[in-house]
Amino acid sequence: MKKVSSCLTLIALTSLFGCTSSPEHGSVDELVANQSGSPFHTEMKEAFLDVYQVWQGAPYRLGGSSLNGVDCSAFVQVAFHDALNLSLPRTTKQQVKIGAKLAYNQAQIGDLAFFKTSPNVRHVGIYVGNKQFMHASTSKGVIISRLDNPYWASKFWHFRRVISSPEMN
Repeated sequence: MKKVSSCLTLIALTSLFGCTSSPEHGSVDELVANQSGSPFHTEMKEAFLDVYQVWQGAPYRLGGSSLNGVDCSAFVQVAFHDALNLSLPRTTKQQVKIGAKLAYNQAQIGDLAFFKTSPNVRHVGIYVGNKQFMHASTSKGVIISRLDNPYWASKFWHFRRVISSPEMN
């Protein structure tokens, strides 16, 4: 009975906090070629893209946090740590509670992009500019996807800003 209860709990947690697949992705070359903005945002973008180069293609694994398998919230946590030496909470449920909520048109490089992929499932990635975000996809692993892709556009929830630029202070 205890095993059944544990299995049901795991299934429920997967449904509530899991990540979902992504139908399309962009390229690092496209991102670098389209860089614009303040030196702060350019440096931040380069730091995130350096992390992406290491993690690109790493497979998705619910609860994973290594190159052998990573879920969306762990990838966000690791990317912020490796790129900016900033500690974020581990789960999407915790990450959606930090920082300031933003409208779609207020997004800047480094903001967290949140999606409601089903009534009880949330997904998170990092906005890297030009309507693109990097994330761990259940079907393709760590990739860069477009926010204006019909799938992601229909699932978009909101952005959250967890860091402030020097221009804002």
